[in-house]
Amino acid sequence: MTFGFCLYGQTTYSGNILDSSDKGYLEGVDVQVIGGKETVKSNGRGYFSIQATLGDTLRLSFPGFIEQKVVLGSERFLMIQLQDMARFLPTFEVQGNVYSYRMKDGRLVLKDENEADLPSRKGEVLAGFKEDDPNGGVVISGPISYFTKKARQAREYEKKKIWHSRREGYYQVIESDSVQQEMMEKYDLDSQEWDDLVIKFNQFHQSHEFLDWSEAKVKKSLDEFFRFETEFSF
Repeated sequence: MTFGFCLYGQTTYSGNILDSSDKGYLEGVDVQVIGGKETVKSNGRGYFSIQATLGDTLRLSFPGFIEQKVVLGSERFLMIQLQDMARFLPTFEVQGNVYSYRMKDGRLVLKDENEADLPSRKGEVLAGFKEDDPNGGVVISGPISYFTKKARQAREYEKKKIWHSRREGYYQVIESDSVQQEMMEKYDLDSQEWDDLVIKFNQFHQSHEFLDWSEAKVKKSLDEFFRFETEFSF
């Protein structure tokens, strides 16, 4: 099986898929190598893993989001962001006998026929009284809430970047072609057995997720895990 791996040059590409708007993980994204038969889906943490060859193109599709294609290079772990289609919807109006609606800034709103046509007020701070609130009060919307949300999203994204940087030792081992080939030859594994053991290895270490582990520590632990699994399982 190792010969097949070298012949076709297939290896494992993995990564996380995020919503470009709020940097949240996207679950259920279809990931497919164009021209191939296998399709995988991202899990609850936006993670996916697929067999592909250097130079292949991945197609990522998810309802409500713009389809994206990614050409695979030497980078084995990918951080991919998908764009929500709603942010690219044009401004348009629907005229009816009683009501008219306007699609503006990605939202469908009721148009006031007595209101003059004005340009989009996106980006302005709007303030007014709560007409439907018996207790009164003032409502404020616009950049204040917008930038508060953006700041929160930016903080969450920075946390994820820090989390990934703390796992650098793990990525250097798991995403290394030379390490994979070495382990496959040493323990007489095919590519499917390699993938299955890596998944079990990750589950075994789920409590700490390899945070702040050095490359040497990860490789030693991986070697010991593979030795134990192949001696007592295969």
